[in-house]
Amino acid sequence: MVELPAQPGYRWRDGLPGAEPARQAGVLRIRTRDGVVGSAPTPRGVIAADLVGRRIRDELLGQDALRREWLWHRMWELDRIEEFPLYFLGLVDVALWDIAGRIAGAPVHELLGNFRQSIPAYASTVTYDSIEEYLDVADQCIARGFRAIKLHAWGDARRDAKLAVALRAHVGDDFPLMYDGSAGFDLADAVSLGRVLSESDFLWYEEPMREFNITSHRWLAERVGVPLLVGETSDGAHRNIADFIALGTATRVRTSAIFKGGITGAIRVAHLAESFGLRAEVHGMGVVNQHLCMAIPNTTYYEALVWGNPIRTDDSVDSGGLVQAATEPGLAEDGGTR
Repeated sequence: MVELPAQPGYRWRDGLPGAEPARQAGVLRIRTRDGVVGSAPTPRGVIAADLVGRRIRDELLGQDALRREWLWHRMWELDRIEEFPLYFLGLVDVALWDIAGRIAGAPVHELLGNFRQSIPAYASTVTYDSIEEYLDVADQCIARGFRAIKLHAWGDARRDAKLAVALRAHVGDDFPLMYDGSAGFDLADAVSLGRVLSESDFLWYEEPMREFNITSHRWLAERVGVPLLVGETSDGAHRNIADFIALGTATRVRTSAIFKGGITGAIRVAHLAESFGLRAEVHGMGVVNQHLCMAIPNTTYYEALVWGNPIRTDDSVDSGGLVQAATEPGLAEDGGTR
């Protein structure tokens, strides 16, 4: 268990908290009989500790730590009983990949089949108070070296549309912009805002609605020109992504270790998207997602959260706005807890 202090206050949109209070996070550590330790962090330590104690520990003891595919399927089988939270479902898989890298003496992205040695980062904002503050933050992001900016705005379709237009005018026509709705809209407001994002040439429109109903996303895709980025938090992970694609809602899909059943699930989603000529954008910061970004050919950016004013951000992004491939074995020198 790891005690984490309260984070500085921020939000994703009106009504949706972003910053976490003080809490017990955790690190899952799996030790092989040869003494190799793989680690995976979780922001929900109490829940994870309960699930490990009741369901997971006895399942893993005595298994082959390199039998990741079988154990990944086993976690999905146990999900039928427990309905694991998405953020827990891939925790064992991440730790097993860390073990595999340490045994091989190679970073995990090399085991996955390294595609690149660096990737540009985009600034993923929190929600600020005014259009003027967003424009100031945008200037700071560009000066910091970021190659693109994604808005988390207020969740008000009219107000967010005005922000999108103002930011496009401020940064010019050639600077990539994205928008994340944090599932704040119904279909009518999602269409209204989406049309403005189309006119303002936004690169993608992410999670405009809750991802319970894929048909509503198909109706949205038929009514707006901006490319939709879908499937971030859908509970079925790779299975739901298949339906989003089949019903014509996606130009890009979300993949990540935290919401797709670990590294194994994230790679599955990326390959599925690639087979349809779609991009699979990696969701979220952190060491695990950096490895995914280096290994997935059909991803374009690393997401780096930007908060505060003056801005604070992920220190792995260099002055040129790039994240470099890790070189140490496994996931990280500190056991994957970053």
